[in-house]
Amino acid sequence: MAIIKLSKNERRRVSVFITCLVLAIVAWLLTSLSAQQEYKVKMAVVFTNPPLRRSFRSLQPDTIEAKVKGTGWNLLLSSMNVENTSISVSLKDLDQRNYIVLSTQLAAINQKRPADRPITKLLPDTLYFDFSSRAVKRVPIQLQYNIGFKKQFGISDQIVLRPNYVTLSGPADVLEKIKSWKTDSLVLNDVEAPVEESVRLQGLHESNMTIYPKTVRVRIPVDEFTEKTVQIPVKLINNKNYYNVKLYPQKVKVTFMVSLNRYPGINNEFFEAVADLDQWHEKGPEELPVRLTTFPDYCKIVSIEPKNLDFIVRK
Repeated sequence: MAIIKLSKNERRRVSVFITCLVLAIVAWLLTSLSAQQEYKVKMAVVFTNPPLRRSFRSLQPDTIEAKVKGTGWNLLLSSMNVENTSISVSLKDLDQRNYIVLSTQLAAINQKRPADRPITKLLPDTLYFDFSSRAVKRVPIQLQYNIGFKKQFGISDQIVLRPNYVTLSGPADVLEKIKSWKTDSLVLNDVEAPVEESVRLQGLHESNMTIYPKTVRVRIPVDEFTEKTVQIPVKLINNKNYYNVKLYPQKVKVTFMVSLNRYPGINNEFFEAVADLDQWHEKGPEELPVRLTTFPDYCKIVSIEPKNLDFIVRK
């Protein structure tokens, strides 16, 4: 392949030509980017001033297409998602009709936008809404939590929420399906003392609903736990034929974890253990399993010994 050899002057001319070409392209780009033009942007719709007496549901997607007048620089920033891509639409006219004409709010919308990037047109220009009866409902708050405790520590009593109910307002058919309302997840690690936290409630998925309050105060009692053992008499149940049944042993040893502040006051009277004679009638086992039917919910059962009892039936 032939290699073209250029003299020093020829190389200089080529270099000057390439430089001028690059500068011309840069100048053309700068001129083009500085020129005014219209471009399209997808914008999210944020509703304000909802009607107080009517519950609404938008019949369109929550995004619309906007024609924006600006420079090529604005178009470039828009394609990079740097430009603000949401608009506020007032719904005050829904008290009298079931649609909103966006062109009548264009001036107010542009007042909140940069003067060099006004919106010239919104598509669709008219938003339509469906209406239903509005209702108010109180539902219990459900705390979502993931708490890690230091060794021997744990929740020692009932968790307290203030308030423990939330008030929802919205379409009656939607509220009918809601039985409780969850909080955001409370995540804590290495906890060794009572917790007092303010936790946000989960957000609304329906734009035509309101919720009050938006936060809840949470109190979680935390204490150090220790092990305790008590002897519990076993009660025989479902002795429908009044057999003379002897259980061996007649008591079981229950080991559980309990908080230090409750340790002195808890005894075997807080527990009830049973053996079900129906187990023998149905399955004919040689031993009857022991089951705890009553114990404090603030105790964590570690073991029951023995788990099964020998028995003798005298008919």
